[in-house]
Amino acid sequence: MTDKPAHQRPEVADFWDYLFRSGTTPWEAGRAPLALRDFAVRYETHDFVEHTAQHATPESQPRVLIPGCGSAWDAAFLASRGWSVTALDFSTAAVASARATLGDSWQGTLLLADFFSFDLGTAFDVIYERAFLCALPRHRCANYAQRMAELLPPGGVLAGFFFLSDEARGPPFGILPQQLDNLLAPDFARREDRPVDDSLPVFAGHERWQVWQRR
Repeated sequence: MTDKPAHQRPEVADFWDYLFRSGTTPWEAGRAPLALRDFAVRYETHDFVEHTAQHATPESQPRVLIPGCGSAWDAAFLASRGWSVTALDFSTAAVASARATLGDSWQGTLLLADFFSFDLGTAFDVIYERAFLCALPRHRCANYAQRMAELLPPGGVLAGFFFLSDEARGPPFGILPQQLDNLLAPDFARREDRPVDDSLPVFAGHERWQVWQRR
């Protein structure tokens, strides 16, 4: 049992509420990153992995989940392309910031909820990873992998930025490449692994853009 106050424990919402309310959000870019923009175009044109029967067709909207959405700049970008977006955060302050970013015309779903327990009764075509895994203490990694596998049908993709580092103290909490492989490979096959050119300073030199497809 930790004796730290809640605002010093990243596994609880108070920690993130404190950071958002104090304006301490070095992981926020204020724009969608280049790799996401490129991925969205390729996914929409099927210039990517094979789409299964569960996947969105050209006539339907890709269903994307963004856990730990923060101020939701990436959610706004994908929604502007016609994607069906569910943005989720368990921090009240983060959701308030997301609501300000998205505005009154937002057509997607914005949830104040816990990624590990929310239930919309649906699966997703894509789950977008951006500063979520590295926000979790290492003992939650197994839960992360299990939950991703639950929410994605065969052929669905987990796509995004992974913070590869041996830094055990965080956030951001690092994970080594082999550890990430061990975590996801039982249920996913890695389809892409690329360097990132526009990392924020807090992640610079340690980010990779990766895409993992549900087996």
